[in-house]
Amino acid sequence: MIPENLTIVKARAGLAQGDFSVEELFSHYNKKIADKNRELNAYLTVFEKPDTEIKEGALAGIPCAIKDNMLIEGTRTTAGSKILENYIASYTATAVTKLKKAGALILGKTNMDEFAMGTSTENSAYGPTKNPLDTSRIPGGSSGGSAAAVAADLAVFALGSDTGGSIRQPAAMCGIVGLKPTYGRISRHGLIAMASSFDQIGPLTKTVEDAAIVLNELCGHDIFDSTTVKNEIPDFTADLNKPIKGLRVGVPKEFFNAGLSNETEERIKETIKKMESLGCDIKEISLPNFEYALAAYYIAVPSEISANLARFDGIRYGHSVKNGENLIDTYFKSRTEGLGSEPVRRIMLGAYALSAGYYDAYYLKAQKVRALIKKDFDEAFKKVDVIVGPTAPNTAFKIGEKVSDPLALYLEDIYTVPLNLAGLPGISIPCGLGSASKMPVGFQIIANQFNEATLLRVAHQLEQVLK
Repeated sequence: MIPENLTIVKARAGLAQGDFSVEELFSHYNKKIADKNRELNAYLTVFEKPDTEIKEGALAGIPCAIKDNMLIEGTRTTAGSKILENYIASYTATAVTKLKKAGALILGKTNMDEFAMGTSTENSAYGPTKNPLDTSRIPGGSSGGSAAAVAADLAVFALGSDTGGSIRQPAAMCGIVGLKPTYGRISRHGLIAMASSFDQIGPLTKTVEDAAIVLNELCGHDIFDSTTVKNEIPDFTADLNKPIKGLRVGVPKEFFNAGLSNETEERIKETIKKMESLGCDIKEISLPNFEYALAAYYIAVPSEISANLARFDGIRYGHSVKNGENLIDTYFKSRTEGLGSEPVRRIMLGAYALSAGYYDAYYLKAQKVRALIKKDFDEAFKKVDVIVGPTAPNTAFKIGEKVSDPLALYLEDIYTVPLNLAGLPGISIPCGLGSASKMPVGFQIIANQFNEATLLRVAHQLEQVLK
């Protein structure tokens, strides 16, 4: 009998002790997906047989899920869009290749907001994913399928991508762990780009230790991604049990503003008190440009989107109409049929922000604000070791509740986008349930660039107390 809610650590132990075989474990998860996926819509594509033969490695025999914006050669990759409904990948993303080399077995590709644009996984062309803890609610986004798969135990762990909170926010909504590494820590080669200077791949797991194990396998310089760094890669599991007594913890006063729900604020403040009980030195700090982060993000990101999505034109690959009168007509009709309302909205915003006469007023100004936000974090990290606060202002809301108000959905990213603007690592861990909604609250921990080891250590120590 295979236990429920296996972590990587427990699955490895079970395989090593012969409690179950690799084949039995994979088959177990396949059956669970067949039973539950119709209700949750977490997976878009399911692989019935493992395609990895490696029996050794840190992840040998561990079944996982991959967000459907990462390429796997010979398989369908949709990015949650109709324009790529029948696209078969011609190569495999570096992050996926690294998982396979470590022996991980891929169960399938998970649902997501179209081209990763959204915070609820309601923008998928293939229907919304449901939160396994309450199927009337959203699982967060854009990596909602990956988060739901892990939370429902339809995978031991999953990969997601984070452009403005798309790993951390669904992790918070589903009550699991979500890690966004430093920009440049993990290769983006084979990740369908949303905004190239923001996107980062990372793990969604059941525990912080599992996140550290997966991160160990994903990091490193890649010749196919010039933004990856050649930094030495530590063993991220090495210091997890080292006490955090004396650690300086910054709490930005700007995080506790009018938009934060009472039930979230209660849990966050309780968790900060628990950090104090572990011997941490809690300091109030200020991030003066925090209030401009969301506005800067929603100028800079659509600008990059408008450039990145130009390739989906109905000519090179993806959906193409057969009744175009000429080349321009084919472009227009293919994109109209293939792209949903959110990509169209962001392409138009980005094209406007980059257009002659508006570039300086919008895009250039957003980039200047981005530099100021990075400077705020640089100053803060001279005084503190980590910064903490909420992952999202609310717990998971009802499906359809905010779908007609894009601005309300954008505000769900208020605490996560500053990290992507500054390229910093962040993690969301569950810190209890909201008193009113009875849904999970996410606690976000932020560290300085390439300091994931401290980030994971703090999160692991806190996780032990919160359990």
